[in-house]
Amino acid sequence: MTNNTPLLESELTCPYCKYIKREIMPVDACQFYYECEDCKVLLRPRPGDCCVFCSFGSIKCPPVQMQACCSSSP
Repeated sequence: MTNNTPLLESELTCPYCKYIKREIMPVDACQFYYECEDCKVLLRPRPGDCCVFCSFGSIKCPPVQMQACCSSSP
């Protein structure tokens, strides 16, 4: 990965049921909500994180990877 080429795939892990799902992240936005495919819980970012990928993903979101400004609240 270079500063101009973020990784776009991340594995989201539900903190409730531990279900793991590989997802493609949006390049130009943060994803504030994500419904777990297994237990149907609506995940939201942890305090201080900009999105569900930063909180529950194996890779931080593209704006954070590129050290761009990323909103810290939905």
